[in-house]
Amino acid sequence: MKVHVRIAIAVCAMALGAVPALAIAANGHSESAPGHNRTTTTGTTGTAPTSTPSGHAYGVLCANQSKKHVAGQKGTPFSQCVTAMAKVASGASKSPKSACSTLSKKHEKGVKGTPFSRCVSAAAKLLGDDQQEQHTSSTGTTPTTSTSTS
Repeated sequence: MKVHVRIAIAVCAMALGAVPALAIAANGHSESAPGHNRTTTTGTTGTAPTSTPSGHAYGVLCANQSKKHVAGQKGTPFSQCVTAMAKVASGASKSPKSACSTLSKKHEKGVKGTPFSRCVSAAAKLLGDDQQEQHTSSTGTTPTTSTSTS
């Protein structure tokens, strides 16, 4: 291949690599897309950080579920949990218990709780976060708890 063809190919490749960075800079966005701000907290095991979803990040709440396929069940416990979170968030399911009913209620050795109980807990957390966000957006303030001393 001739030298000028190689140079032209290299220049095109660098230009294509710079386009996404320039587009992000032009729109004023940084690392994350708008509406995906997350607050990081320590996870249940203390090793992996988890965050509160503010969009459709239900996998964060279901991170403690197994991603191994169980024979005789449709999908993995993780995928079933994510589906349950979507049902709870959209209002298709009236309660976390009914949304997570497809998950197993059998204890797994070395894991705290059952897949069902972990899913119900995550769904309740999702509902609590949604209710708190709705309260803050309607009043413009964050809810506070008062403690009285006698």
